[in-house]
Amino acid sequence: MARILCVDDEQVEVKCAVLAMAGHTVTPAASAREALEKLRDNDYDAVVTDWLLGDADGRVVVEAAKNKSNGDAIPVVVVTAFITHAYAAAEPLADLYLEKPVDPEELILIVNELLKQRGK
Repeated sequence: MARILCVDDEQVEVKCAVLAMAGHTVTPAASAREALEKLRDNDYDAVVTDWLLGDADGRVVVEAAKNKSNGDAIPVVVVTAFITHAYAAAEPLADLYLEKPVDPEELILIVNELLKQRGK
């Protein structure tokens, strides 16, 4: 199905497993730095990221994904316990903000809908 970059400094394996069970090819990244490297070197159809990543906030991941897409907007979903802080951040905004803990079925449904809107 789709190639998804999944970024989280704590439970990246759990989110990756959920998205993989839905048939997606999922690449994990455990830090903002690792996510930026993977975004630079690879193409993804969507990004699912935490906001507080230890080495930076999710803004750098959202910005890199949106800048790489060159107008072909890569859907970005932020999943965080700090939703107000994340949403209040400067542009660019993610496509959707979900509060932890997120229901795995809801995450799959949302990612699939965003991909469908993009034609993936």
